[in-house]
Amino acid sequence: MLVERAIAGWQKFLQTNDELYLDSVALSLHGFYGGLERLFEIIATRIDGERPEGNEWHYSLLMQMSNDLSDIRPAVISEICKEMLNGYRKFRHVVRHVYAFEFDSEIIGDGVKDLVRAFELSRRELIGFAEFLEGQSNL
Repeated sequence: MLVERAIAGWQKFLQTNDELYLDSVALSLHGFYGGLERLFEIIATRIDGERPEGNEWHYSLLMQMSNDLSDIRPAVISEICKEMLNGYRKFRHVVRHVYAFEFDSEIIGDGVKDLVRAFELSRRELIGFAEFLEGQSNL
């Protein structure tokens, strides 16, 4: 699983200071948020009927998922989850737009430290949203 892989890679980095492990952890954190963002895109397109566009669409999509669209669906994620995931969204941008030799191990370490909590909270809230969908006959 991605979470365990990130944690194991981080431990190896701390033991060896080998930046190859740091790169691996960075990609795992990137993948964590990227997977969630793909789910959010599906929800936005198929349920909400619109996916944000423009330069800030990644941020707007995350905000959209935390909004209760009363005539369509409840919030997919809570404000707490949104705030946690926003850090991973920002980090995803860093991974995609910065060279690996510029990774900040302190920022990556913070991401690893919160990863289990972010994963569990996201998982719980997405399961709750799936249960909402199962109860809807019009979706």
